Amino acid sequence: MARFRCPESFSAATEDLSLLPFNFERAGANQYLVANMVGDFVRLSEEELNRLVDLQIRPGDGLYEKAYAAHLLTGTNQKAQRQLLAARLRSRMSFLQQTTPLHIFVVTLRCEHSCPYCQVSRQSTDRSRFDMSQQTAMRALDIAFASPTARIKIEFQGGEPLLNFPLIRKIVAAAKQRSGKKLDFVIASNLALLDDTVLEFCKENNVLLSTSLDGPADLHNKNRPRPGANSHELAVAGIRRAREILGPDRVGALMTTTEASLDRVDEIIDEYLQLGLDGIFLRPLSPFGFAIKTKQFAKYDAQKWLAFYERGLRRVLEINRQGNPFREFYAALLLTRMLSDRPIGYVDLRSPAGAGLGALVYNYDGSVFASDEGRMLAETGDDAFRLGHVEHDSYNSLILSDKLIGAISSSLTQCAPECSTCVYESHCGADPVYHHATQGDALGIKPLSAFCARQKGIMGLLLDILENSPEDAAILRRWAAA
Repeated sequence: MARFRCPESFSAATEDLSLLPFNFERAGANQYLVANMVGDFVRLSEEELNRLVDLQIRPGDGLYEKAYAAHLLTGTNQKAQRQLLAARLRSRMSFLQQTTPLHIFVVTLRCEHSCPYCQVSRQSTDRSRFDMSQQTAMRALDIAFASPTARIKIEFQGGEPLLNFPLIRKIVAAAKQRSGKKLDFVIASNLALLDDTVLEFCKENNVLLSTSLDGPADLHNKNRPRPGANSHELAVAGIRRAREILGPDRVGALMTTTEASLDRVDEIIDEYLQLGLDGIFLRPLSPFGFAIKTKQFAKYDAQKWLAFYERGLRRVLEINRQGNPFREFYAALLLTRMLSDRPIGYVDLRSPAGAGLGALVYNYDGSVFASDEGRMLAETGDDAFRLGHVEHDSYNSLILSDKLIGAISSSLTQCAPECSTCVYESHCGADPVYHHATQGDALGIKPLSAFCARQKGIMGLLLDILENSPEDAAILRRWAAA
């Protein structure tokens, strides 16, 4: 009778095993959080990590199967694991095939609000020399249509863009007369000047509206003052009217967290719920424009904001447990990165960064910037991210400019100090403009970076919920799949 060999005869020798790339960090007294090269997480004890690194494992010992399933380990001569990781990485990086899909037209710097945290250093409404001319707009449109992507989004910003509404009309009409690209349009407005004429135009041309809503009336009016002290009243009326005329999914709102917001996250979220909005984007202040001049940016640190964010996220999860679908949009973006290989359009979560590759910004005076934040820096005298001018530059000369190439090179988290070995690297982005503004260097010293602290803090919070709160984890997974 034929005899079977013993099980050990079919086991691979340890010298036939190879480690795949992974990062790790200590997550407790005897525990490490480990992530493979596409960001799948697994927790290992210190003993397990040491055994894995030394390849002191064999099939059947539990750790072998755990490491193999997490793509931390493969056979030296096997290709399947490497090919699978390559395919997943290619999917995650496929946003690079859609070069410069967003084009921001700053049609005016004028604004009737006087927000102390304003990022763009707005000008008073009587200073019309801060309006974009039609000639500048048409030249910017030429550059936008030269981008290779098949679909572009044109977003109108300010100041308050509705103060130059006639130019918006002309740009939309001129863009629609051109062929070869699918078009999306967005007007980012405080809605104080919204009227039926604007709404009719938006409906006819399928234009989305984006606005600011910082919370209840007293908080919003304090953050966003205007003559008459009625900015909240006008914003809420505008949101309701726009939802009625354009549809509930054609207007969105964003909030900005000031020092006055930190203890009021429940009230802020309730304001969004009362308006029937389907979610909220909890945003910190940005270090640009009047937020620096008025010292608003320095009034709270990353840890205070993370505490605010955690209270807000847990409040949103509670709302969902009560049967009311409502998302925190930044968490949803991060979860899409963490739980899938789908590329996302949000440029702050990209490596290389979305500067230039994700968006170009055409200022009212014709200057072209790699990002909206770069344009904000220029308003305070820093032209580090100014790429050129619409009158003497083409799309190619802007995209291939030394400034843009330098910024993109500095944004590669895969090879940046601290980022390249960070367990969260696959899901994080690089923000060269932020680090230039706060540290004077596009690469930045990440242990001193509030951007880095916030990113790691939020992802750590999301992982904790995914691993320890089954009901809330199911809600988060639905956000990622939406």
